[in-house]
Amino acid sequence: MNQKTPSINPNYNDVLNLVKQLSYEDKLKLSQELEKDTISNKLTNLLETFKTEELSLDTILSEVEAVRTEMYDEQQTT
Repeated sequence: MNQKTPSINPNYNDVLNLVKQLSYEDKLKLSQELEKDTISNKLTNLLETFKTEELSLDTILSEVEAVRTEMYDEQQTT
């Protein structure tokens, strides 16, 4: 049995309109998932930039905290 998955190409405004319809709890869950994804991507980019065996856990944790603070500040202004 061969099933095709419908393909959609939502733009930013389509997604934004859907998000506005979500409950507060679902918006919070979505925000947390986006934060995980963003932090992961930024950390990966940071590691790619430095590519060293000498990158310490303190450096990584410091960068993660900076990104979290930046994201929190951005959320507070929206």
